[in-house]
Amino acid sequence: MSIRLIGANPGLTVSDGGRRVAFASVWRADWSQAGSGRAVVLWHEGRTRALGPDPTLALWLAKEFTRHFPEVAGLHWPEPEVTVAPVDMDLDLTAGLWASAADVTVMIDGPPLERRACRVEDFGLGGIPHLLTNVYMPCPTGTLAVGGVPVAGDATHAFLADAEVWSGPASG
Repeated sequence: MSIRLIGANPGLTVSDGGRRVAFASVWRADWSQAGSGRAVVLWHEGRTRALGPDPTLALWLAKEFTRHFPEVAGLHWPEPEVTVAPVDMDLDLTAGLWASAADVTVMIDGPPLERRACRVEDFGLGGIPHLLTNVYMPCPTGTLAVGGVPVAGDATHAFLADAEVWSGPASG
């Protein structure tokens, strides 16, 4: 196994009546096989978007990682629309996250409810097992806005994930 990515990946799911309405995955790639930088991957209203200053990195994160997360399992996942835009991000492991890219804003409110070291030996990315290690921190609430309009829902699942390392096959 080789390391594929080192960084952070906070996320936010918005649900309404038990139905997933949106999922936002915010990335800080300190190092990866596709380079370093920041990106936001968004699934909302049947669209998938990959936003970031490096379109190759944003698309790689959307297709190779976020697409295979349990938060989007079973959802229609069309080819991601790429938006080249800077990602402003303030990740504070005591207070939460604020991130913005183009017309998408993600806020995760802390402080975290707990902090736990996680190790998943066989996280499936496209049917290929990967080793995932990170520090996972569920948070009380979060909000997502698209085009300046809050995404409505009756529940959110928000988390911070840092010290994240994905290991797997050298290519893929």
